[in-house]
Amino acid sequence: MSRTDQVVDGVTAMILDGRLGPGQRLPVEKDLAEALGVSRGSLREGMRALSVLGVVEMRQGDGSYVTALEPGLLAAPLGLVVELQAAGHALHVHAVRRLLETEVAGLAAAAARAPGTDLAAARGALDDGAAVLARAQGAADDDVDHEALLAADLAFHHALASACGNPVLAALADAMGGRTARHRLWRGVTDPEADRRTQRQHEAILDAVAEGDVERARVRMSAHLLEVEDFLRTRDATD
Repeated sequence: MSRTDQVVDGVTAMILDGRLGPGQRLPVEKDLAEALGVSRGSLREGMRALSVLGVVEMRQGDGSYVTALEPGLLAAPLGLVVELQAAGHALHVHAVRRLLETEVAGLAAAAARAPGTDLAAARGALDDGAAVLARAQGAADDDVDHEALLAADLAFHHALASACGNPVLAALADAMGGRTARHRLWRGVTDPEADRRTQRQHEAILDAVAEGDVERARVRMSAHLLEVEDFLRTRDATD
């Protein structure tokens, strides 16, 4: 085990056994290095790694603190892994995303059965997408604001993830979806009808979620994301 891994494992153990908690300041560098049995240089390398992982926040002149340890923060580094993998395994990455977001849709639909469920953010994202498409009506494909449509797409999927009631699943879905966005953007640019199909599919998904129809929400989401996978499979076959 490297000294960096020793620091990461040691601080993680301190959090897991309750010696450190969210928002708490870590011991001063000298004491922490001694406790972990590493040099100060190795400690600093380990702390930088923990910072990248979203576990520790390093404040200039004020020491290091455990972060809030929120799922979204801890899952963020997964996005980089996904992006690097997507270079050669885009189809596999999207297949995993489909599995996650299919469950997101089902859980969001189940949550929508409870009174007072707020799906306004998802509705707003769809309205934004519809407005972009309305402005592009009759325009050449080059005049369609694909970036704005992608922003609405990301906002819609994020809103459903936020409504699913499982913050860990939501964080994972966000990490996967955000880092696979460029494939959806390219699909919209190369297929003139893709954006309108996506809008219709999003509408159908939200209808199922709002009605609390768990199975229909899952099926609608799965079918929607399968289209992206089909696009990637076709692209790979022609490359």
